[in-house]
Amino acid sequence: MAGRVLCAIAVIVIAVLFGAESSVRAQGIGIISEIRVVGSQRIEPATVLSYMSIAPGQPYDEQKVDASLKALFATGLFSDVTLQRDGRALIVQVVENPILNRVAFEGNRRITDEALAAEVTSQARVVYSRTRVQSDVQRVIEVYRRNGRFAATVEPKIIQQPENRVDLVFEINEGPQTNVRTITFIGNEVFSDSRLKDVIVTNESAWWRILTQNDTYDPDRLALDREQLRRFYLAEGYADFRVASAVAELTPDREAFIITFTVEEGQRYKFGEINLTSKLRDLDPAQLTALVAAKQGKFYDSRKVDETVRAITATVGRLGYAFVTVRPSVQRDREALTVSIVFEVQEGPRVYVERIDIVGNERTLDKVIRREVLLEEGDAYDPDAIRRSRQRIVNLNFFNKVEVSQQPGSAPDRAVVTIEVEEKATGELSFGAGYSTAVGPLGDITLRERNLLGRGQDLRLSLTLAQVQQQVDLSFTEPYFLDRDLSVGFDIFRRITNREDQSSFQQDDTGGALRSGYQLSENLRHNIRYSITQQKIANVDANASQVIQDQAGTFIASVISNDLFYDRLDTRLDPTEGYFLSAGVDLAGLGGDVFYTRTTAGAGYFIPFFNRSVSLGFSAEAGYIVPLKDEVRVLDRFFVGGNNLRGFTTSGVGPRDTVTGDAIGGTLSATGTIELSFPLGLPKELGFSGKLFADVGTLTGAVEKGPTLVDSGMARASVGFGLAWRSPFGPLRIDIAKAVVKEDEDKTELFRMNFGTRF
Repeated sequence: MAGRVLCAIAVIVIAVLFGAESSVRAQGIGIISEIRVVGSQRIEPATVLSYMSIAPGQPYDEQKVDASLKALFATGLFSDVTLQRDGRALIVQVVENPILNRVAFEGNRRITDEALAAEVTSQARVVYSRTRVQSDVQRVIEVYRRNGRFAATVEPKIIQQPENRVDLVFEINEGPQTNVRTITFIGNEVFSDSRLKDVIVTNESAWWRILTQNDTYDPDRLALDREQLRRFYLAEGYADFRVASAVAELTPDREAFIITFTVEEGQRYKFGEINLTSKLRDLDPAQLTALVAAKQGKFYDSRKVDETVRAITATVGRLGYAFVTVRPSVQRDREALTVSIVFEVQEGPRVYVERIDIVGNERTLDKVIRREVLLEEGDAYDPDAIRRSRQRIVNLNFFNKVEVSQQPGSAPDRAVVTIEVEEKATGELSFGAGYSTAVGPLGDITLRERNLLGRGQDLRLSLTLAQVQQQVDLSFTEPYFLDRDLSVGFDIFRRITNREDQSSFQQDDTGGALRSGYQLSENLRHNIRYSITQQKIANVDANASQVIQDQAGTFIASVISNDLFYDRLDTRLDPTEGYFLSAGVDLAGLGGDVFYTRTTAGAGYFIPFFNRSVSLGFSAEAGYIVPLKDEVRVLDRFFVGGNNLRGFTTSGVGPRDTVTGDAIGGTLSATGTIELSFPLGLPKELGFSGKLFADVGTLTGAVEKGPTLVDSGMARASVGFGLAWRSPFGPLRIDIAKAVVKEDEDKTELFRMNFGTRF
């Protein structure tokens, strides 16, 4: 009995000891003693371990192992990862993604490699990732869709290279361009389809639109078209207008789109009562009444409301109120069809400019951009000043894109202004060609850098060759001399002008000039210039007028010039609205051989009609020369005819030798023009416009007297019509003019053309 008990006890003891040993042994196996990384080449094992949730010395945990596996895949560094146990060790087997050796594009003809490379995130020396490549494929397809090619396909190809490197090639099939075949409008009763097509940016495809992308479908452009329609109707008084839908449908052959706008025009409103209130202390609203562009009883025009808000904001700001908000409170009466407005002038939130950041300018110096900004750190934030600052930067013509944004600063009353620019090439090697009735066929070569060394300086060397004129000119301009709003520059020139047809001689000019200019106000500029020129009357015809023969020879002209120009035009090239005033005085005699004062004045006023499609312009110019010592030479006198008095040849009007026919110029001139510009009913993008004009002018004050010299001093006049074309090759202008008031000695012409281009 005792033996049985002893045996049982022994068995129990042995079992307990064996179980304890097994437990100890099992616990030892559950602990991860080490983690070995296998397969890594470029990536350090420590980097791999840093992404894992499990570490040596910790118990094996399936959840942590699974999380570690997902984390390693999420890095994008590996194409394959496996985790397996080897006793107490955890083996991490990785296959590294290759490195991109080169990224290339094939099959792209419409869009450059540089443009596509800027869109994709796959770059050379970056780890290859399938996810990234698929994303890049969609980006490239989207680029082509924005350019009207919805049938474009992109297939990425991988080319293996040594040392775990690959070349990535995007094979592109651009497909045909997906144009807009038809644009239709539903619901428009007041304005025709053709009128509304002129309002929107998108155009129907046509053969003459080969130089534009606006006839391709673009969803972003379609959104802009909706806004353009809304603005147009609001400007015409339709305050209830809305675009119900804008649908683009792909044709069954998938080669074009049909766009349909459904609009609800509503009724046309007029301005009702218009009032002005002010919550600013000591500001009487009555003194702002003249700034209100909207007039009671006139048809409602949203542009007049915006114009009034801008004018009041700017004026009140100049009166010393830094934080101003002008809110138009609109009350619509649908029965009376009126819109009453109360312009509420109140104090806006106090926000100051904490910092102005400039980004994107790799070449242009910060100060070149910053000096165009009308605000400084610490100033009150002014949206109007921001808008005008952006326009000043755009006017530099150094950048493809200028974006100004505002972000919150370090405090609620602080704002950070960020100016983001995208630079463009400012160096130019251009060749020009053209024709002018005044100078005949012409060509020029110009080498120019408009942003020298990123400092905003302008350096230009040009050579012009024409039938009657040859010129070489070197000029340099520093727009902000000594970091002040003061432009300083110089010119060196050599010019030969053949004036044999007008006055039987050749004019040679060689000299240089120093010039400076500055803004007296935002719209008023003052320029001053000193020039010294060796002038020569040469190659005088043996049968030339005695006046010309007596003045043959070489002279030195030392002239200081002052001029003022006040500019309120919408554009200098082809103005349709606004006005300008100019005045200038030249004084010759600070050294040299010639002595006179020459005064000139000019003005112009332009009035738009019919939504700016028609413009009526008035312009005039006059000049007067007073000799200070000797008689005024022919080279310094005024000449009228040609471009400043159409219907007459160049120098075709004024004092003349009736025997030789030579024009000898005058000391008093005046010219004026009335011109109506209007569309010709052709598509706007063709750039054609018609002109009806009447010119008037006179030239008198001949210095010499004689039986063969005539100087009637009578006014001349002409009428005519013209054609202007903003062609892809440069502006072209053709005028047909008839002289209706003239003198017997005048020289007339019927046809005049000016054409020029640069490429």
